[in-house]
Amino acid sequence: ENSNDGGDERELVTGSGGSGKTPTLEEVGTDLTLQAKDGLLDPVFGRDDEIRSCMRTLIRRRKNNVCLIGEPGVGKTAIAEGVAQLLVDDEKCPSRLRGNR
Repeated sequence: ENSNDGGDERELVTGSGGSGKTPTLEEVGTDLTLQAKDGLLDPVFGRDDEIRSCMRTLIRRRKNNVCLIGEPGVGKTAIAEGVAQLLVDDEKCPSRLRGNR
């Protein structure tokens, strides 16, 4: 039984590159992977360890959520953009994460 009252048509984005419906996320969020595909993101320097750590967490089957917390200017956005750039790079992206946003 679906406990959702029908007002929200969200579907989960699957690990197999699913293109589930995410209207709320699309309305209020920024699709960094789309920006990365379009070449709109600057290269990220000096954050390889943090980006790799995020990717290791994202590839897990369980407890695969990443939350970047820190003072303004410490590099949270740069790390997120670096992850997005890896997600759209077929040569560098783990197969389990290909097609994810």
